[in-house]
Amino acid sequence: MRKTEVHGTVADGFGEVREEFTAFVAEENGEPGAQLAVFHHGRQVVDLWAGADVTGETLTGLHSSTKGATYLVVALLVQDGVLDLDQAVARHWPEFAVAGKAGITLRDVLTHRTGVIGAEDGFTVEELADDRVIAARVAGQRPLWRPGSAYGYGGFVTGALLGEVVRRITGSTIQELFEARIREPYGLDLFLGLPAEHEPRYLPIQPWLATPEQRAEFEAYSPAPHSIAGISYNLGPAFTPADVMAFPNARVVRAKGQSSGGGVGSARGLAALYAAAVSEVDGRAPMLKPDTAGEFAMLHSVGTDLVGGPVSYALGFQAKGQSYPFLSTHAFGHNGSAGSEGFADPRTGIAYGYTRRRAAFAFNAPENERLAAAVTRAATALS
Repeated sequence: MRKTEVHGTVADGFGEVREEFTAFVAEENGEPGAQLAVFHHGRQVVDLWAGADVTGETLTGLHSSTKGATYLVVALLVQDGVLDLDQAVARHWPEFAVAGKAGITLRDVLTHRTGVIGAEDGFTVEELADDRVIAARVAGQRPLWRPGSAYGYGGFVTGALLGEVVRRITGSTIQELFEARIREPYGLDLFLGLPAEHEPRYLPIQPWLATPEQRAEFEAYSPAPHSIAGISYNLGPAFTPADVMAFPNARVVRAKGQSSGGGVGSARGLAALYAAAVSEVDGRAPMLKPDTAGEFAMLHSVGTDLVGGPVSYALGFQAKGQSYPFLSTHAFGHNGSAGSEGFADPRTGIAYGYTRRRAAFAFNAPENERLAAAVTRAATALS
């Protein structure tokens, strides 16, 4: 197998990050096609990429890293006083009040405590691409557990629930607000709704590589379609784990920019998103005031996610200090199924963005931990 070349630059003091990225690329079979970007106190210090056809400007599917963009829109509206975290969703969306959901609040939605995580009879890809279709389908459903009693990740529907409340209060969609308030003003290479002129920059997510033994083991323990995890991931005869990975490869998904998993972007876009959230970038004040950033980074759901895995959540965002112990307790962000990752650590001034074109096997991209640890060591040494 020919050696995969690493391209791009790192600032002084971040040489170890390039070394770690180069080592990962050399070890990985099948050329994953990866990008890594990092900001430190609002200045870009890492911009690396590798893999066939991949450049620093390549766009690819972000899966649930999309949720970071959605949650920043919500955080801005909370900061503005437009949204009240502890107000019932049904106050603005009366159809949602049925089947025991009248008391569910926006905070419950953000912390995955609603019990509303999908549709038991599943969605088609075309339906999943449209937040309003998702919202209409789940509005009449009974929760899968008593709201507030536990938490479970709503992989495809959380953004739609938030978006319906936002639309009914503001008259605008999550996608419209993201474009007007975040993407366009900051020039981010991250889209909730990819314009046709940017389509040539998109490289599809490729399926994961696995040995026959790995695949058999994974399939043996895959969730049943009507289990909690199966409903969350929309699994069924017509929608498999491979289809979860390929979700943003459908043009309808990219065009609509579904707010839970339909975003498209680059590592630069993800890192710049989080940098703008917590740091001064190009003379612009951080998007989030310290109190807002603190509340959205505060732990809310800790323990075992009913959908699977010991993931801890802040307000919407994953509590990254729980996933990566070398980060501070204030770190927040979100990863995506194929292996993308984005987060900010306000204490160290790090904003991290990572994408990979070939899906990581079994929804797990362990290289993020080693890359983020190298970034943290470099940033700490400079402080």
